[in-house]
Amino acid sequence: MIIIDTIKMSLKNLRVNKMRSFLTMLGIIIGISSVILITSLVAGAESLIVNQIQGIGTNLIAVLPGASDEDGPPAALYGIVITTLKDSDVEAIKERVPHITAGSSYVTSTEIISSGNQKATVSMFGVDSDYPNISETSVDIGHFLTPEDKGSTARVVVLGSQVAEELFNSQIAVGQKIKIKNDPYSIIGVMKSQGTVGFQNVDNAIFIPITTAQRKVLGINHIGFARFKIDHQDNIPEASIQIEELLRDRHNISNPTEDDFTVNNTENALAILDTVTGALNLFLVAIAGISLIVGGIGIMNIMLAAVTERIREIGLRKAVGATSSNITTQFLIETIIITFVGAIIGMLIGTFIAFLISLGVNALGYDWDFVITPVSIIISSLFAIIVGLSFGVYPAKKAASYDPITALRYE
Repeated sequence: MIIIDTIKMSLKNLRVNKMRSFLTMLGIIIGISSVILITSLVAGAESLIVNQIQGIGTNLIAVLPGASDEDGPPAALYGIVITTLKDSDVEAIKERVPHITAGSSYVTSTEIISSGNQKATVSMFGVDSDYPNISETSVDIGHFLTPEDKGSTARVVVLGSQVAEELFNSQIAVGQKIKIKNDPYSIIGVMKSQGTVGFQNVDNAIFIPITTAQRKVLGINHIGFARFKIDHQDNIPEASIQIEELLRDRHNISNPTEDDFTVNNTENALAILDTVTGALNLFLVAIAGISLIVGGIGIMNIMLAAVTERIREIGLRKAVGATSSNITTQFLIETIIITFVGAIIGMLIGTFIAFLISLGVNALGYDWDFVITPVSIIISSLFAIIVGLSFGVYPAKKAASYDPITALRYE
């Protein structure tokens, strides 16, 4: 009964000073909402990247030119042009490495294409006939590139669905022609809509034979990267080792530390991503936790001011029989209530903002999951309670330390 009466008295005191109570809990509100928002955004960003990687495929091996080390990714990912990887390497891997069901060389660029008076800026992919199998997609109208197109460096093209709609509206694009660098290309197919894959809008893209892209568009003899589809995920490690050994043999490399290529797969990429996002999450939550500490200092300052204002009340309560423990409990309960209410409001605000952000990102066409983890709720609640108790003890002890006679005389 004493505790219940103390809680009622604490709530009454907080209602009397609504604005001061709100300002007291403001630091807690900001801190908790920051923790919830940050953890949600990191989880959402991780889901975005994971969804994009899985959209490319989970049983793929990628080969990039240039070596990578523990300090970072291959140099090719920084835009440095490396010419060590050839299409002949890809063909050798497809022929000699078991468990590979499909493989393609890739070169990419941004090109301006035209059809009549219509122009469009698109991503150009020079690929092999295995591309649809690797990307798990298909042609909607017509057919995709063939091995014969690659062998003859044919000027043929397959359009992404967005490109076909933009240049030809509702007309049938297959059989029409477009120009790339003023050279005519015959349209042999239109891809089904895929949306954003690997952070690229493949609907706003065109696909031509890898040899045509190399010799007639870009004037190069190397490739940007290669992808291989493996028959089963369990065979990825074995296939990766065999690809490395074959490339070392073809490139006359005896020491693995001198590799001029990098072999990677989606499992490794997801593992690295998990490590990076975990560390980033801890770092950002620690920064947000600083605002909770600032909020705790604010609570202590306001509660000290409240103690000074209520010295006569403290003296009166002690005069009629209240013990120092009763006074300490009352001020601690007031602090806990302020902290708890602030934490609830902060959780609601952080969740609401995270939800709005997820709606906005998804509206832009990205696959962003709205994630509020139970761990973030529990950590936020415990941290708020610890902060409230830690910074509420001193004002409560100070209130309890007043002599009743001295307190009653206080002006």
